[in-house]
Amino acid sequence: MKYFCPLALVLATSASAHPALAAAPGPAVQEVIVVANRGPQVPERIGQPVSVLTAEDLRTQQAVIVSDILQRIPGVGVSRAGGVGGATAVRIRGAESDQTLVVIDGVRVNDPSLTGAGFNSANLLAGDLARIEVLRGVQSTLWGSQALGGVVNISTPEPLADLEASLRLEAGSERTHGVNAGLGGLTGPVSWRLAGSTYATDGVSSFRGGTEADGYQNRHLSGRARLSLGAVSSLDLRASWTHSRSAYDGFPAPAYNFADDREFGKTTEGFGYVGWNFALAGGRLKNRLALAVTDTDRKYLDPDQGNLALTFKAQGQVQRWEYQGVVDLPRHWQATFGAETERSSLRTLAPSAWDPNPAETRAHVRLDGLYLNLVGDPAPDLTLTLGGRRDRHETFGSADLGQAAIVWRPGQGHTFVRASLGQGFKAPSLYQLYSEYGNRSLEPETATGWDAGIEQRIDRLDTRLSATWFQRSARNQIDFVSCAYTSKTALCAPGGNYRYGYYSNTNQTRTRGLELTGEAHAAGTGITANYTWTQARNATPGEDYDHALARRPEHMANLTLSHSLPGKLEAGLGLRYVGESFDDAGNTRRLKAYSLMDLRLSRQLNDRVELYGRIENLMGVSYESVANYGAPGREFYVGVRAGF
Repeated sequence: MKYFCPLALVLATSASAHPALAAAPGPAVQEVIVVANRGPQVPERIGQPVSVLTAEDLRTQQAVIVSDILQRIPGVGVSRAGGVGGATAVRIRGAESDQTLVVIDGVRVNDPSLTGAGFNSANLLAGDLARIEVLRGVQSTLWGSQALGGVVNISTPEPLADLEASLRLEAGSERTHGVNAGLGGLTGPVSWRLAGSTYATDGVSSFRGGTEADGYQNRHLSGRARLSLGAVSSLDLRASWTHSRSAYDGFPAPAYNFADDREFGKTTEGFGYVGWNFALAGGRLKNRLALAVTDTDRKYLDPDQGNLALTFKAQGQVQRWEYQGVVDLPRHWQATFGAETERSSLRTLAPSAWDPNPAETRAHVRLDGLYLNLVGDPAPDLTLTLGGRRDRHETFGSADLGQAAIVWRPGQGHTFVRASLGQGFKAPSLYQLYSEYGNRSLEPETATGWDAGIEQRIDRLDTRLSATWFQRSARNQIDFVSCAYTSKTALCAPGGNYRYGYYSNTNQTRTRGLELTGEAHAAGTGITANYTWTQARNATPGEDYDHALARRPEHMANLTLSHSLPGKLEAGLGLRYVGESFDDAGNTRRLKAYSLMDLRLSRQLNDRVELYGRIENLMGVSYESVANYGAPGREFYVGVRAGF
């Protein structure tokens, strides 16, 4: 795992998903930052914290669930309601989970039908991934409204040989089994790759005190192709499809307390992308014109309700057009500019025993954006980045945003001092506005964040150390207000019809913290460590003033050790500490601190085949990341990877 401090995510020239198993090694490439200013830059010229998980990191850590590996990154907290497949929230620097933008192969995969139009990471598996980058901080200037907390950028592998294939088989506890396969190649002017996977587990009980296991199934297909149209033009095609089934527990009659039951959900997610890349002015102006479409269908069912098995269904769609230009300017300056327009739509339906045939909720909205970003070196050891954006929302009008970053390189390239400032704007989601709990008087959420840090490299010891201080303030935070615990206001009974709750701009929040990271390698041994202190507080006057925000541990730490042994063996040990937090805004339900240990072992049989195994939660710790929801205990897994 590598830690840099760039303005945005690192997107290197793609490598094989399993480099140790590749049929032939590819040429060495210099790592570059693309999405910092949406044009390539080396890490030394960029200024905000980002963590990079390479294909080698994913291989050695034997990653299966993306959220499990994200929580090893500084500043990232993860909570999951139950076992694999349970609703999963990824929070960056104490921001809300729907303020984390997830991008897969250049496509933003947020779901307009979710509560905050965010992304549910529950179905995101690491089967055919080449790289993950996590950018921390307010990033709306370049990435738009979804990125008030940060960005998770994911890329799948591109082929490096005329024909190559990969295969991974794994089995383990709770009758878990998974298969992932990929095939790709270079055929004349076309590079292409197809991948597919299946994963299933009996799981654990979602209800912490339950005895009935809640299983999970996931099937995935993806593909990408690039057609060269000449020396300065190419066409990109990308597609992804995922279908999952997840069992969970609810509140069955007659007691209506949280308990085992037979409820389950089905989700189908897909996206398609087509992009035309072309250069003008002798290659100095690079252009990209693209269309991306995402579609998510969700259904929740309860067999115990007889013929009324369907309890909720939703469909969210986004159609997004993008133009981006990158132009090289004199004196080593570069400008990146673009225009974006997207149309989001929502359809929801929630049948119940007292209303078996409700009217379907439908809504849509358009959001347009323009952005400009400049990066350059006003002095030999100084790089400056300035950015601006104007968004125009169909309902809430225009918002102007800015961002700035600076990196100073004293010490002949061994010391890096960085600082950055960013603004964010996020309109209420369609669900928050128009669902059965909607409130059309909501105001947009806004945020301002800054960070400053230092990184020190000690090349002779192959060591990197960094420290970053960050702060963030947010206004008009949107939360769900329960009518069961408030006075029966007009919003609890719109049109005279009582409802359980509604969405409201209830919170102003303040977050501050410190991220410390260290990485060292010597004589076949590697060590990576990080510690995050986060104080995320409610800044709204009232009974919850200065309370800790829900499910934001104040202390988090990770330690990863790896060591090469004789006989082509490789051993790894992972330690994770998650401090105490609260499960509610009132800070009445406490989540205890916990520590988890993982053990990994792998053996390279030859250049193409590797055997591996691991024990997760080695000490069998019982813990909660969401109150009253179960979590896996000690688990064992074995597998084989092959590349051809």
